[in-house]
Amino acid sequence: MIFTSDNASPAHPRVMEAMQRANEGFAMPYGADPIMENVTARIREIFEAPEAAVYLVATGTTANVLSLACLVEPWQTIYCHEAAHIQMDECGAPEFYTGGAKLVLLDGDDAKFTPDTLRRAIETTPQGFVHSVQRGAVSLTNASEAGAVYSPAEVAAISEVAKAFDLPLHMDGARFANALVASGASPAEMTWKAGVDVLSFGGTKNGLIGVEAVVLFDPNRAWEFELRRKRGGHLFSKHRYLSAQMEAYLDGDLWLEMARAANRAAGRLSKGILTIPGASLVHPTQANAVFASWPRGGHRRAQQAGAAYYFWPDMNATLDGPDEEMISARLVCSWCTGDEDIDRFLDLISG
Repeated sequence: MIFTSDNASPAHPRVMEAMQRANEGFAMPYGADPIMENVTARIREIFEAPEAAVYLVATGTTANVLSLACLVEPWQTIYCHEAAHIQMDECGAPEFYTGGAKLVLLDGDDAKFTPDTLRRAIETTPQGFVHSVQRGAVSLTNASEAGAVYSPAEVAAISEVAKAFDLPLHMDGARFANALVASGASPAEMTWKAGVDVLSFGGTKNGLIGVEAVVLFDPNRAWEFELRRKRGGHLFSKHRYLSAQMEAYLDGDLWLEMARAANRAAGRLSKGILTIPGASLVHPTQANAVFASWPRGGHRRAQQAGAAYYFWPDMNATLDGPDEEMISARLVCSWCTGDEDIDRFLDLISG
């Protein structure tokens, strides 16, 4: 009953097998391995983007901040939601790797912002005024930090505003696969066809050991990315171990299979929680995360039985207090979250 994060889940066995195969013999370093050639070709095929530049890094933070560094100057802005991962969970890395670009925070329900909110923020950023930060780029997270999904139409509407001000659009896709299968869209429809310039294409949260892809739909940015990756200390010498993970991820659409399993598990969990008297959802369950509220007594029984998850948004909430008091929490499902664990958890919290 581990619902702390999809980061807590194991890697898929096919990924482990691919790593073992990659360990045989010798291979050229620094991304010149033949496996990486297959990965690049496959990602271009999946995204219907034959000219896209594709690079691998080990963490989502790296993917995000190196991507953004290629899009902005140090004196510019990055417009993002106030709950975005680049704002809340990356320890100033975006500012560090961009040389000081300013995050301009946008509000909006379910950790999503609207085109109108973005437009107002852009319009109130003075231009040609030396005392003001200048407009830079836009970053959205799909699926959002509240588990909500931007549809391709919503991405396109945001992109339309960004492009009206000549601003590039970055998508933080740490849970891109979960958002994609929830939307029913194709990878191209969710990204470059909707106006996305750079995608952080997540894998670690969805069954890999530790690898993310950066997909630059404008290959003119490729050389700068390569230089920034090397200068930032994120170019792996034994790169084939990153390549092997990503190749297995994409082979036979394993990435979509795992995302569907995680989303299905979250749907089952969410539906079961709503059968508890007084329980409610804090955010809609659209991908693989459930944000819900139910009585403290249920939390106590579950955690005493070994269930693990986070109270949310008040992570300092405790099990001490009246049983009937409502406490909200975040529960994240992964590719291997089983029905048995979900049903046992539901039995415990329902009493």
